[in-house]
Amino acid sequence: MGEFELIRRYFQPIADSLPSGALVLGPGDDCAIQRIPADHDLVFSIDTVVEGIHFPEAFPADHLAWRALAAAASDLAAMGAEPVCFTLALTFPAADEQWLSDFARGLADAARTFRLSLAGGDTTRGPLTLSLQVHGTVPRGTGIRRSGAQVGDLICVSGTLGDAGAALDYLDEQQPSDDAKAVLKRYHHPCPRLELGQALAGIVTSAIDISDGLLADLGHVLEASGAGATIDLSTVPLSPALRRLKGDQALGFGLRAGDDYELCVTIPPSRWSSVPEAIGQHLTVIGAIEAESGLRLTGGSAKIDDAGTGFDHFRRES
Repeated sequence: MGEFELIRRYFQPIADSLPSGALVLGPGDDCAIQRIPADHDLVFSIDTVVEGIHFPEAFPADHLAWRALAAAASDLAAMGAEPVCFTLALTFPAADEQWLSDFARGLADAARTFRLSLAGGDTTRGPLTLSLQVHGTVPRGTGIRRSGAQVGDLICVSGTLGDAGAALDYLDEQQPSDDAKAVLKRYHHPCPRLELGQALAGIVTSAIDISDGLLADLGHVLEASGAGATIDLSTVPLSPALRRLKGDQALGFGLRAGDDYELCVTIPPSRWSSVPEAIGQHLTVIGAIEAESGLRLTGGSAKIDDAGTGFDHFRRES
């Protein structure tokens, strides 16, 4: 099968199934054309995932497609952006029709769920690698940044943390327990907080998606904002399944593990008290921003040196 036949058969239907008024021209030309509404800013981000680094070898193709697009879309959520479209550069070793069919099915499901239209891309032969660039829009000047945290702000996270990281221990199980199935679902089908991110625009002072672990990603916010923080470990939200599976180690997963794609945001106390219940029910206060630099952990026995700092693509383990 040639490249153009491959695109026509597996990827053009995805583009055709999700038309977007903002996407003036999609796949098939030298470039896509996106129309930006008046008084809006374009926000975009690109993620690359590589077999053996970001996902296991022989990982199911439909899960891979969903995870890759979810990870990219989560960056839009952190900016409070409305999703519009994405491009895909796919490198793979062979044109396996069953693999491509499964991959296209997973990609179509994710694109429909995240309301992202396929604008175009490229395919080539080589080690299995995906690069996805996502585009969204925000009303002009309202994009949520990492650098806005202020002293006194409350630190909040959405959902529960650590499940996806714990799931790595159960990927090869043939008959996983119900709790293992619960954390595996978080790993295979993460759901970026797109609607929550948009709802938090104008309320939060900073935001970041938790892709590399709470400690690592909150650290990026503190560095960008020139501030420090204290976290109360007893308030870090962990799922019942994770607590049962990992016991005393559950908190470590909540602090270090990535791939949950929840949001970490900072909110002034005056705004937190008036956050609508429909928004507040998704958030847990875990700490506060402080003037003193550094990150301090209270309310538990873990120390920051013991907890580590999350995933780093270029750090080698000793």
